[in-house]
Amino acid sequence: MPSGTGAEEPLAGLVLPEDEPQAASWRAERITDVAAVIAERIGPRRGRPAIVAVDGRSAGGKTTLTVRLQAAAETIGLSVAVVHTDDVAWYESFFGWAPLMSDGVLVPLHAGLGVRYRPSAWVDRGREGAIEVPASVDLVLLEGVGASRRELTGFLDLSVWVQSDFVEAERRGLVRDATLGVNGDEDETREFWDLWMSEELPFLAADRPWERATLVVAGTPVIPLAEDELAVADPVT
Repeated sequence: MPSGTGAEEPLAGLVLPEDEPQAASWRAERITDVAAVIAERIGPRRGRPAIVAVDGRSAGGKTTLTVRLQAAAETIGLSVAVVHTDDVAWYESFFGWAPLMSDGVLVPLHAGLGVRYRPSAWVDRGREGAIEVPASVDLVLLEGVGASRRELTGFLDLSVWVQSDFVEAERRGLVRDATLGVNGDEDETREFWDLWMSEELPFLAADRPWERATLVVAGTPVIPLAEDELAVADPVT
């Protein structure tokens, strides 16, 4: 269970599950500078889009960061597409979607092909549309809990771990889900959150994606920031 012990950075004060080490020495960096560092690390285009995972705990700020990274990358001249793990995992087991992601999205991208993928659950349940990624884009941001999981690392050019306060992320997640009504009423929302956490916590504890991250970004406040800045730290081990 979460514990607030062992923090090395007094400004951070993050409550984290006991298996996840605290990032230290948070620094403020402009989002465009972070995007430029990512572009430099992935290097020139190699006949396919670069694939960058944005991973982190539920309601920890992954989607917000992805939106901001996409906008920043586009301002420095990169074309960007976003793939959400939730779309591939729709009506699948919470963390049993890795083969669908690899076969339906990542294998084609690595072959230099575009993607128009309708997972079987979409077909069976009549969900319209498809997960689409043009072959011509420079960068694909793969966002979601488990986006940088071990089974997918061979497809990734780098990954970002979003470290967030466990208590604040839970509060935000419950408010978000209750407001959207995606999991029913308030009691049903709480029940679903607890069910999800019963799988997310052991999954991340076993997978330890923060150890493979190229960069750590704070998803909840740790230091004062300007509107165009992120709190960034070196990878945690």
